[in-house]
Amino acid sequence: MIVLKIGGASGVNLDTICADAAGLISQGQALVLVHGGSAETNEISTLLGHPPRFVTNETGFTSRYTDRATLEIFAMVTAGKINTLLVERLQRAGVNAFGLTGLDGRLMLAQRKEAIRIVENGRKLVLRDDYTGKIEQVNGALLTRLIESGLTPVIAPLALSARGEALNVDADRAAAYVAGAVKAEKLVILTNVPGLMRNFPDESTLIPHLSKAGLEQAISFAEGRMKKKVLGASEALGLGVAQVIFADGRTAHPLLDALAGKGTVIS
Repeated sequence: MIVLKIGGASGVNLDTICADAAGLISQGQALVLVHGGSAETNEISTLLGHPPRFVTNETGFTSRYTDRATLEIFAMVTAGKINTLLVERLQRAGVNAFGLTGLDGRLMLAQRKEAIRIVENGRKLVLRDDYTGKIEQVNGALLTRLIESGLTPVIAPLALSARGEALNVDADRAAAYVAGAVKAEKLVILTNVPGLMRNFPDESTLIPHLSKAGLEQAISFAEGRMKKKVLGASEALGLGVAQVIFADGRTAHPLLDALAGKGTVIS
């Protein structure tokens, strides 16, 4: 079992990723796909007159502040557009893809972060009415049943709160929890950089191999969104996933390159 997380950053080549995935699935490889949608959500939010707001918490992690209007735009883009068009690409390539969110069948349950502590211009603030969540449970049995039925799940990063609210969840960490739930051997995270770099954006400082013990130090030098990916990798390994790979989603064969060890391999 492989879980593939497709990044939502600009430049990621969805056509070549889906072609690689289709080739592996045709050979009998079981795959679950999880995707993001940050770049398109930013663009459409701005066009709709509700530009994105990103905040940094006290430990240095950056996330999207998600009020109710932002949540609805996020759902429209990720579940409505990106998920549907990924399923379309895979179906066109011969894969019987099945698009869903974490709300469907209570696939992903999360705890809502109703108040978040942030640091802004050197001041500590508390933001309320936030619709983000931390995943607590993934229904691995549901995903297994879909796969055994010949379907390939394609998951948008929305989860369900205990009160039945839709929540925006981090797609990298969602992929980690999905990988743990389906007992995946590998979690592949494709993004718009070659992998984890010690001195971003200097690609000559790419780290080809990293042990689980080195992840804590990696969080200290990872930049921007890569911090969440490192955290997700740590969570995946803690859930029993043997290997996590950060790799470039812009190449001619992104998934095949990643499985061949091109990128950063964490085990």
